[in-house]
Amino acid sequence: MNETTLEEAGKGVHVAGDGNFLFNFDQLAKTTSGAGYSRTFGSAVQGKRMQVSLRLKPRGTGSRLHTHKNEQFNWIVKGTLRVKIGDGEEVLAPAGTLIYVPASMPHTMIATSGEDVLFFVCKDMADRIYGVAVDGSNSGTHHEPGF
Repeated sequence: MNETTLEEAGKGVHVAGDGNFLFNFDQLAKTTSGAGYSRTFGSAVQGKRMQVSLRLKPRGTGSRLHTHKNEQFNWIVKGTLRVKIGDGEEVLAPAGTLIYVPASMPHTMIATSGEDVLFFVCKDMADRIYGVAVDGSNSGTHHEPGF
């Protein structure tokens, strides 16, 4: 039996296990993620030890520099992200790129102005799933000029 309850998973997150083994992202309800620092939204499914989601980041928007205790992988399905992880250089990550973010590493990901970005996310459940903006505020998302 799956020990993860809907309350533990969070509003709008679908719980796997206990007879629920197959999920169609196109048919699942959508939720926001990181509302205080990111405009990303999509569907999420959570098991005992990890959460996966299919997320959309509208073009010209992105996350402000933030961190969370969860290790994370993002695979870009469509579009291009501008990515900065830790003290590394800012780089472009086009469709087909797999991005790895170590636990507790500050990072930001911004959809370029060309198109919305669709990406698949896998996070461990070491801690609550949402992060915190590095500046400590909950002041909203990053928007490129004109967006």
